[in-house]
Order: sequence, then structure tokens, then C-alpha cells
Amino acid sequence: MKRKEFINRTLGTLAVAIPAMTLIGCSSSDSGDGNPDPEPNPDPNPGANCLEDGTNASITANHGHSLTVSKQDVAAGVEKTYSIQGSATHDHSVTLTASDFTTLQGNSSISKLSTSGDGHTHNVMVSCA
Repeated sequence: MKRKEFINRTLGTLAVAIPAMTLIGCSSSDSGDGNPDPEPNPDPNPGANCLEDGTNASITANHGHSLTVSKQDVAAGVEKTYSIQGSATHDHSVTLTASDFTTLQGNSSISKLSTSGDGHTHNVMVSCA
């Protein structure tokens, strides 16, 4: 195959593939308001039970922060604000609402955004241990 023929075939393929990929990328799992439906939080530990075992927390871009949500807090189900300073040199806080605790009682995970501290925030995922 000559160079010119190769280029023409490649461009022809791209001319078909790009519009096709755009159409495939548009799905009907939209809520109709222009915003895609939120994805459910994946269950990182199937079979886990927050009421029996408490929770684990995963903190993005972590540099020493930690969060512990006890099984007693999950059972109480009352809004609570936690410090996640851990061994970091600055603090952030995360507030779990009564609704968040209801979700944890159902053994599903939740994601929260911490308060800003030292010029940044963290995404915090709380899941059953």
C-alpha cells in the first residue's frame, strides 16, 4: 500500500469512526434534565455490614488524613461532623447527615467532600468494613 492510499484510508476510517463514537457515547440513561443519572457508589466490600463492623474510609490525595466512623455512630444515625486531620499538618472536616447514616445502615457506601483546608479539599468515601 502506498503512503497516499494509506492516508486516504485512515482519514476515511476516522470520518466514519468519530461520528459513530459520538453517537455511542450518548446514552439513554439520562434523567431528561440534561444531567446524567448519578452512578451508584460501588460496594468495595460486598457482604460487609456497617452496623456490625463499622466503616472504612478512603480519602483522595491523602497526606495523613484519616476518618473513623464507628458502628455506634452508624446505629445512632444522627448528623455528626468529624475531623479528618489524622497525622496531617492541617485539618479538614466531613459532615455525615442522618440520610448518610441511613445509607450506611443499608450497607451502601457514601461519598462526601471535606471542608477546605490549606487551600484544598478531599473526596472521602465511607464504606462498610
